Amino acid sequence: MTSHLLKSLLLASSLIAVASVASVAHAEECATGPVTVGFLPKLDTDPYFQVAQTGAEEAAGEIGGKAIKQAPSQATAEAQIEFINNLVSQKVGVIAISANDANAVAPALKRAMQQGVKIVSYDSDVAPAARTVFLNQAAGDSLAEMMLESMGKLIDYDGEFAILSSTPTATNQNAWIDFMKAKMASEPKYAKMKLVQVAYGQESEQVNQQQALGLAQAFPNLKGIIIPAGIGLPAAARAMEQAGLLGKIKLTGLAPATLIKKYIQDGSVQDIWWNVKDLGYLTYYAAQAVAQCKLTGKEGETFKAGRLGDYKVGKGGEVLLGPADIVTPANVEEFKF
Repeated sequence: MTSHLLKSLLLASSLIAVASVASVAHAEECATGPVTVGFLPKLDTDPYFQVAQTGAEEAAGEIGGKAIKQAPSQATAEAQIEFINNLVSQKVGVIAISANDANAVAPALKRAMQQGVKIVSYDSDVAPAARTVFLNQAAGDSLAEMMLESMGKLIDYDGEFAILSSTPTATNQNAWIDFMKAKMASEPKYAKMKLVQVAYGQESEQVNQQQALGLAQAFPNLKGIIIPAGIGLPAAARAMEQAGLLGKIKLTGLAPATLIKKYIQDGSVQDIWWNVKDLGYLTYYAAQAVAQCKLTGKEGETFKAGRLGDYKVGKGGEVLLGPADIVTPANVEEFKF
């Protein structure tokens, strides 16, 4: 190897090393004040994220900076990657993303981080290495416990009930069902409640309606159904209402409160839900803390989120909005989605 070539290689290596150090230093820069936060939800037309954005805008009005929202018309990782790159080119301080695919968007997010953009996730997480914190709406076990407790209250902790899940392979819902079974087996107050069947609505409004009516027919003494799927609970409520069974058979589960408001108001349905606006509000506060290096994602860190109070970072950089609420006639007006 000639000395000239050797010098060239050494020079190239030095330049790469300098560029690498500069890139890392750039990525670790801390904002000295409020920045623009680019919210990137799964889908532009989803009203869930439109409501969350109103919370982010409320928070921006309190502490400064700006909350913008850009999102694809198709709920795919490929579409989100294009928007990640667009937000980087706009020089936002933070990207807050609800991922369509946790791993597929990670490389683009890591590139954004190398260019000095901080990353947080909300609603739907990304690979942990591609963000600082994840703002999660509710803990899975708490949702399962609240659904079981809601069913218990509706049927006075006595009698037959069923579960109408989405699909047999839905990981989160299977975990909730297992949790409910274990809770019933270990706590005396559930001793008189009997789970007679787990059925599946297959993420279809029509199938959910058929399955709900099928459960009512198969079990004449059925008192209630837990439906832990957003599409399933409104569909089942409509079917039971048309069949004259709503009220005789109580329903509870997860769904946007506004979709089943009239059933909640008449006492035949309860809902487990959270304040979607508050999720956007919390995410904005966390994003600004991350931008200013006041929040690094380390377990045990705390930060303030305006009217919501103090929050602590949990395992894996997760921050929980808080326990969900059981939506009843008394509080249904508080839920705008």
